[in-house]
Amino acid sequence: MKRLVLYLFFVPLLFLNGKVLLGIDVLQKSNFSLLKGKRVGLITNQTGYNSKLKSTIEIFTSQKEFKLVALFSPEHGIDGIFSAGQPYNNHIDKKTGLMVYSLYGNFKKPEKYMLKGIDVLVYDIQDTGIRAYTYITTLGLCMEAAAENNIEFVVLDRPNPLGGVRVEGNIVEDNFISFVSPYKIPYVYGLTCGELARLINDEGMLSSKVKCKLTVVPMRGWQRKMQFNDTGLIWLPTSTHVPYPFTPYYQVATGIVGELQTMSIGIGNTLPFQTFGATWINGDSLATAMNKLGLPGLLFTPISYIPYYGTFKDSVISGVLIHITDINRVNLMKIQFYLLEIIHKMYPAKDIFKQAKDSRIKMFDNVLGTDKLRKIFTNRWRTSDISSLLIQDIENFKKLSKKYYLYE
Repeated sequence: MKRLVLYLFFVPLLFLNGKVLLGIDVLQKSNFSLLKGKRVGLITNQTGYNSKLKSTIEIFTSQKEFKLVALFSPEHGIDGIFSAGQPYNNHIDKKTGLMVYSLYGNFKKPEKYMLKGIDVLVYDIQDTGIRAYTYITTLGLCMEAAAENNIEFVVLDRPNPLGGVRVEGNIVEDNFISFVSPYKIPYVYGLTCGELARLINDEGMLSSKVKCKLTVVPMRGWQRKMQFNDTGLIWLPTSTHVPYPFTPYYQVATGIVGELQTMSIGIGNTLPFQTFGATWINGDSLATAMNKLGLPGLLFTPISYIPYYGTFKDSVISGVLIHITDINRVNLMKIQFYLLEIIHKMYPAKDIFKQAKDSRIKMFDNVLGTDKLRKIFTNRWRTSDISSLLIQDIENFKKLSKKYYLYE
């Protein structure tokens, strides 16, 4: 249980009546029939546990039906210890003695030598349901490698913590396909990782439109309308700044502007993605102005704090703490733009885009999958000016993605 120990401090004890079986649980119940007699490469990290909190690595290592021969890990590493954007090297897993191939270092996609002797790649990682969260990029790149090397690919499905109904944001434009916007899908895409794998495989979204031999092991008991706390499962932090099952909601609400690194969004403090502030903001005034907007399902309270690291490290920040009071009424992506709109009215001389480095503006655009949103918004600093662009692709995407649903 070594990998789990690193995270117990952060995990709320959500020991509810079990309702959902994960893909790994279903695979176990089938006595690993998909993998019998095969040499397996496992793509996983610290979230790879079954519903009884036994790690997939441990489960696979103990099996005699097949042989686990290599491990592959995404951004943040196999134990989730690396910061966002921090590369790391291949290394030996001390517990199993297996090679851990880094897919966030010199290579983002498995090389041919890494796949030697492997019959099937198995993917078991919990993601956040957000296009810019790079685990799904690793998913696609590993599917490409499997297709190119005639290797089977299996996805052990897991819940989307944002649910299977919510879809927000625009489709990525061709010139903005990147590691943080790898596919032409909305920012919040409303699919499980298994459903997404089916979509990107069958819709030709992988490089050169290759298709792998894909099998998804579905969950049992998951429904599209479920919040994560409805599942009876225990949340394991997907990375350092996503400690709780509700964090992805706030990640959508502030994470895009956070890419500029000119506003504090709680990174470096104990409320990642839940705040919005700066050294030059009056939190009381900002909270009052935001509450006057009457945004459905939202309240704002003033907050002050000193970040331990990151943007405004060791400085006193003032701003707002965001409270989602009714998730079913909230448009998450728009929250940060409403905040920018009000802040610009209060402090017109403080243009956070002019304060940002060019590289961070590029990252902002890449995460959004376009530069149109930034250019249109900063012309008048009105959220209403970008509303149509944010919703223009949603209905068509919902029609497309419904073909790949595994759950009602």
